Amino acid sequence: MEILKKAGRLVFAIGIAGLGLQQFFFHGFRPVFIPAWPSWMPEPQLFIYLSGVGLIIASLFIVFNFQPRKTSLILGCVFLALLILFHIPFHVVQRNTSLGSWTNTFKILAFSGSCFVLASSLPDDTDKRRTFLEKLIPMGRIFFGIMMFVFGIDHFLYYQFVETLVPRWIPWPLFWTYFAGIALIGSGISFIFKIKVKLIGILTAIMLFAWFLILHIPRAALMPSEADNGNEITSVFQAFAFSGIALLIAFDSDT
Repeated sequence: MEILKKAGRLVFAIGIAGLGLQQFFFHGFRPVFIPAWPSWMPEPQLFIYLSGVGLIIASLFIVFNFQPRKTSLILGCVFLALLILFHIPFHVVQRNTSLGSWTNTFKILAFSGSCFVLASSLPDDTDKRRTFLEKLIPMGRIFFGIMMFVFGIDHFLYYQFVETLVPRWIPWPLFWTYFAGIALIGSGISFIFKIKVKLIGILTAIMLFAWFLILHIPRAALMPSEADNGNEITSVFQAFAFSGIALLIAFDSDT
């Protein structure tokens, strides 16, 4: 069990580091972090580089076990702050009412939750005083579960688009679109309400890792990174990171 936890932490840390590295190679912030930079704020390039450095350092702290719990808690709060300060105001101003337009918002919510899940799986490296950050840990699996549930709904609302993502060598794309939607909704309900978490967590980790291999990597390989500003590569790191978190949810009863 412990080796699987370590694998989950390593996978998530690699995913975060990959997203951090992208900040140096592609224009602007990764949309999952900040959807649009406010025009009244200073030129963002310095902040883009600093955020990339911060993500890489955080991932190294986690991998090399240097105050990883505290690092995870802080990173989770940073992601939550980005959700509140950038994503929600952006959608309010843009008057986005379609669920699909909120995709990155639910992803940043899941990244925040992922960090809290990660913190829960680690020994307490703080002093004996419980900080307010520790109180956010139980929200980790809920935040992650909300993303899974919403993305499952997306599979039914936008089935015509989603079925085009199924690799052509796989038959019955519409069937797999609905099947994946049901699986995502089921995993979301499981994580939110703590129903068969170990079994569903393992199955979800396998599902997400399979998509990482057969869906996201081929799409990133075929799509010139300049054409989509590296967004397909971003999806690779996201799927990889989330597969690790599903594994941690499965084997951490405190989440």
